[in-house]
Amino acid sequence: MMKTTDILENLKIEQLNPMQEAVGRAYGECRSLIVLSPTGSGKTLAFLLPLVQRLSASTEEVQAVVLVPSRELALQIEGVFKAMNTGFKVMSCYGGRPAMDEHRTMKSLKPAVIIGTPGRMNDHLHKENFGVAQIKTLVIDEFDKCLEFGFQEEMAEVVGQLPRLEKRVLLSATDAEEIPQFTGVEEGDRGVVKLDFLEGEAVSSRLNLQQVLSPQKDKLETLYRLLCTVAHKQTLVFVNYRESVDRVASFLKSKKFPCEAFHGGMEQPDRERALYKFRNGSSPVLISTDLAARGLDIPGIENVVHYHLPVNEEAFTHRNGRTARWDATGSSFLLLHVEERLPEYIHQDVPVFDLPEETPKPVKARWTTLYIGKGKKDKLNKVDIVGFLYKKGGLSREDVGQVDVKDHYAFVAIRRSKAKQVLSLVQGEKIKGIKTLIEEAK
Repeated sequence: MMKTTDILENLKIEQLNPMQEAVGRAYGECRSLIVLSPTGSGKTLAFLLPLVQRLSASTEEVQAVVLVPSRELALQIEGVFKAMNTGFKVMSCYGGRPAMDEHRTMKSLKPAVIIGTPGRMNDHLHKENFGVAQIKTLVIDEFDKCLEFGFQEEMAEVVGQLPRLEKRVLLSATDAEEIPQFTGVEEGDRGVVKLDFLEGEAVSSRLNLQQVLSPQKDKLETLYRLLCTVAHKQTLVFVNYRESVDRVASFLKSKKFPCEAFHGGMEQPDRERALYKFRNGSSPVLISTDLAARGLDIPGIENVVHYHLPVNEEAFTHRNGRTARWDATGSSFLLLHVEERLPEYIHQDVPVFDLPEETPKPVKARWTTLYIGKGKKDKLNKVDIVGFLYKKGGLSREDVGQVDVKDHYAFVAIRRSKAKQVLSLVQGEKIKGIKTLIEEAK
């Protein structure tokens, strides 16, 4: 069994928070575990730590299944698992790419843990693409969201195909009225432990909630003025509809304001690129539907803007949960037309944020993102790419930010002021003898 201290060292984490410690203690003492904890509190690591420590190295079969409501959450959990560097293999599976490719990966990789969306997990189980005899652990992350998205039947089907479960773990950022029967977890059962870390007051004390009044019903101009004022810090703008995401993004871009759009109707590569540019600082603003309020690990967000009022209190809580995470502080701005009223679920006095009379110029991001048309499957890794940019692109260590290598392409954050120079110098050059497209990510 790998030591917890070694795993934390791999993750560059000094110590676990109280919730993660409590989960670790309870995990070994119960048959089923329900964990309620705010968005951004570290639930992924909380369940992965005890899970990996109970994996057996004596089998190459799948030993644990993690069900999630979205591809983004699957990829996030997979990333944390890999960073733990335990020696066990993991893979994610989800819609939007061929199931056949995933099956090939399963056969060659032999993962101990599979993370996936309910539909795609059923697809693999029906085709018997992996064995179930050694699967002892089931985790359902964001189980309330899985239910909200209408995955009950699909999840029940998955659970029904796992006959040897010994451990069930349910995690959520909200308390569900009742736990669905198909999970096999009954509150009040002697073998069930429930840990509740939902403390709304603690978060609200670190969250600076303000309202911004728009003289026009169409709030685009007011949003632009607000972002010019506050978006030197990473800012997430929430709207209620996919069409609104595109409309707001188009308006801001027409004003030369750097931003990215993110919603469920976009193609997966476009979503990945938008998130990457936001995370690495190439774009200071991400405009999104509530899809981004759940599960996504985007550290360092300091501002949340509600362009549209949230549909209910739960959505409001989840949106705000993207900032003021744990000990951090953050600001939340409610954008209101002068005739709009604050929702009833906001009980506190909300001060008005006064926009400056003279709007500052749009922020310029420090970083920009390069797209490289080759990836892991082409035998390229981070070291190869960074070495190439140093040697051929004339960059130094402080000029290169986050590097993310996918199977067939890679993203690299570089200092914006050096972008033209780099693209000129690397024109026609090969990385490790491989000819590839290198351009600014669109």
